[in-house]
Amino acid sequence: MENKALDILKTAILLERKGKAFYTQAARNSESKSAKKIFEMMAEEEDEHIDFLTKQAQNYIKTNTFSHPEPHHEDDHDVEILTEKIKEEINAASFEAAAISAAIDFENRAIEIYSKRAEEAEDPAEKEVYQMLADWEKGHHQLLHKLNEDLKEQIWNDNNFWPF
Repeated sequence: MENKALDILKTAILLERKGKAFYTQAARNSESKSAKKIFEMMAEEEDEHIDFLTKQAQNYIKTNTFSHPEPHHEDDHDVEILTEKIKEEINAASFEAAAISAAIDFENRAIEIYSKRAEEAEDPAEKEVYQMLADWEKGHHQLLHKLNEDLKEQIWNDNNFWPF
């Protein structure tokens, strides 16, 4: 018997595990200490998502319901400091920049899956779960997108690509 809610939970857990593996490997391969810290932070957050989704799946299997998520609050202060250091330590053609670009695509996929399920879900708690996850991933995407844009701007400036 097909169970869409459980299938989405399984897909979400797998997606988060892939994200954790990606960020862990990016941290290992990074030569920039600041980029390494960002990737490690992202891997830790993927771990939090895995734990959260696993608990939701266990609850759903037992009760056929979703539990309301606790609000998530991120501390952006350290991230802002790290992003400035990253811009000093790497260039737009480095491994770290390529990893950031790939991570943006990864986060876009997660946002798409979670947002779509939040729209489709009829259970208010399930909607809340997936909307919270989509918002969490949007925060990751915004961080990565800003880094990517800053690096792009940096390479344009460093190479005098501006026609004016």
